[in-house]
Amino acid sequence: MTTFLIVSIIKAAVVAFVLLTALAYLQWLERKVLAHIQLRVGPRRVGPHGLLQPLADVIKLITKEDMMPSHVNKVFWFLAPFIAVLFALIPIAVIPFGTELNLPAINLGPVHIPAIRTAMQLTDLNIGVLFILGISGLGVYGVALAGWSSNNKYSLLGGLRSSAQMISYELPMALAIAAPLLALNTLSFRGIVDAQSGFFFGFLPRWTIFQVFPFNIISFILFIIAAFAETNRVPFDLPEAENELVAGFHTEYGSMKFAAFFMAEYCNMVTVSCVATLLFLGGWHPPFPAQYGSSFLPSLAMAGAGVLCFLHAASPARPLDRITLPVVGIAFLGLAAIFLIPAVALPLMPIIWFSAKVLFILFVYIWVRGTLPRFRYDQLMRFAWTFMFPVAVTNLFLTGLVVALS
Repeated sequence: MTTFLIVSIIKAAVVAFVLLTALAYLQWLERKVLAHIQLRVGPRRVGPHGLLQPLADVIKLITKEDMMPSHVNKVFWFLAPFIAVLFALIPIAVIPFGTELNLPAINLGPVHIPAIRTAMQLTDLNIGVLFILGISGLGVYGVALAGWSSNNKYSLLGGLRSSAQMISYELPMALAIAAPLLALNTLSFRGIVDAQSGFFFGFLPRWTIFQVFPFNIISFILFIIAAFAETNRVPFDLPEAENELVAGFHTEYGSMKFAAFFMAEYCNMVTVSCVATLLFLGGWHPPFPAQYGSSFLPSLAMAGAGVLCFLHAASPARPLDRITLPVVGIAFLGLAAIFLIPAVALPLMPIIWFSAKVLFILFVYIWVRGTLPRFRYDQLMRFAWTFMFPVAVTNLFLTGLVVALS
């Protein structure tokens, strides 16, 4: 029991550290990608290529004066950002990041931890899909309470928009998730990923999007569209439309309370990307067999990144890049060499594939934000009820019919 508690605490600390760091640098990545889309340079003053910008932003938000408007409902106004963050962080507990890991024995004086085999996951629920749907659905209370408790007409409109939007798009999202579950026949994320192992015809991965073709591809597209609306991202960011609502539901917030809403938004993006990877894209399974070189792809990608750093260092945009880029290039080449060692690559390869798929979906989030305009609110609701919902119901019916007849 003691060993289980110690291992659980260590895993929780590692997951919390990695997640919070990823949330900070996801904001940096978004600003960089949007800058390149718009032919700008993005953050570049704080640290090499602006890599310390997230740290500077956190320090600024922590030290900023926190003012409370006199007209707000104090209890719910304080409670709203904590609710938003709480229900954004909880779903990470049931997300599996890879296969099971063999941990060696540890001797620290009086403390002895024997060798143990543990899952790369905080907890494995046999109803993990339902758990995430239920918890993520409660996140609307944070936004709705923030809008209502602010006693500000713009904030109230943002909260009302968010409530209607998130409730409306939860229906097509749930139906899009139900379709692949009919084929996979399990609600456990680990079981879902295990059902996608192997390859069709020796080379095509048995990912869900390639099963019950083409209905699961339609489910995947519906899920991604609904996920954009659930996380209040462009083109569905109506609750915080700054040109209409002066930032919407978080108009009256500042300092870390203001940052809490953005932390919840980015955390929801990560959660949705993880769920899409597990449900539709094979989780931590590679896109092609190892005999065709899938185990060498991470090393090649890192080696390519290292070479690219050296090429940019040869003609730097700033004088400091002559020093920083070669250092980063050497680090990438070192990682490429490390991943050629089977003892190191074997346990880490599932995490690499899982992370790569999640990062690709997050990149699509940012790409869409820099490309598409915002919907009008009537277009948003009409799209949910007259297109998304009927298509999701029809797709679920046809998926069930194919599964029943096969």
